[in-house]
Amino acid sequence: MALFIKQSDERSKLQQRIAAELQEKAKLKAGNVDLPDGVGDSRYLEDTKETTGHAWIWIVVAIIAVLIILSLAAISSTS
Repeated sequence: MALFIKQSDERSKLQQRIAAELQEKAKLKAGNVDLPDGVGDSRYLEDTKETTGHAWIWIVVAIIAVLIILSLAAISSTS
């Protein structure tokens, strides 16, 4: 227990030199790599187009189709 209390937070010269070398290596690696952002650079977006203003029509059609299916199921279950 006494060892932990008397330890100082200072680094030795060797530790400082090793940390500086590792930081330099990390900076060199990070500077050479051009990482994609994951959204705009995604390959699956190549031949797609943005949603037009007529998308609400498809939403209304889908809702009507679901309502028709539910009403037919309700009618067939009561018979």
